Amino acid sequence: GAFQKKGHSARVLSPEEAERLAKDQVLVSEFKQLKLEKEAQKNWDLFYKRNSTNFFKDRHWTTREFQELKACREFADQKLTVLEAGCGVGNCLFPLLEEDLNIFAYACDFSPRAVEYVKKNALYSAERCKAFQCDLTEDDLLDNIPADSVDVVTLIFVLSAIHPDKMNLVLKNIYKVLKPGQCVLFRDYGLYDHAMLRFKSGSKLGENFYVRQDGTRSYFFTKEFLSQLFKAEGYEQVVNEYVQRETVNRKEDLRVPRVFLQGKFQKP
Repeated sequence: GAFQKKGHSARVLSPEEAERLAKDQVLVSEFKQLKLEKEAQKNWDLFYKRNSTNFFKDRHWTTREFQELKACREFADQKLTVLEAGCGVGNCLFPLLEEDLNIFAYACDFSPRAVEYVKKNALYSAERCKAFQCDLTEDDLLDNIPADSVDVVTLIFVLSAIHPDKMNLVLKNIYKVLKPGQCVLFRDYGLYDHAMLRFKSGSKLGENFYVRQDGTRSYFFTKEFLSQLFKAEGYEQVVNEYVQRETVNRKEDLRVPRVFLQGKFQKP
């Protein structure tokens, strides 16, 4: 079982959790940090090599959580152009294309291997989808997508994998292809999520920023940081809230606190 609540206040840590986080102040060396940045693409490619398409579940919750995919239509059968920035192997993309026949989707990912998995999927059709490899911090989206042409951009568990100093470059890039008046739909890890509390000492890269054993990195967002990030690139904030879930494993009597940040940011 699980419960979910949405709101503006962050999760409150238990005294034990707070003490453990306060003690963990040693940062990974600058040399190793530079190496991780340099090898980020390789590490994600290896992640998909190990896990192929089996790691993430298909995300059939996307249209339920983001009613905007329906709401941004002026009439029921209106064709929408969607960009899934950081598509992985298509866990969000393909349920969306199956559910909504009036969508054309651009889908890009940092990992060439992930993009290959997308193109090999039986549901992939060049008439409904264009997948391409892209480093959102460096490669210009305008090389593959016309300016001001996208109705909705989804940025789901993507920004957390990017160095905080480069996140603004992603938002700047997306801004160019998004139609005025349309939105970026955001969901990612929130501050004090269970995954953040599980990192062992020696995994910390910076404030709320950690490295996993496989070399992939994860940032945990506060509402304030996310708000500043989008506003600095010219977006207007529509929604920005914590989604707190508690997943309960009754068999083992475990309660796992999950914290995500969900937002909607509009290009004026």
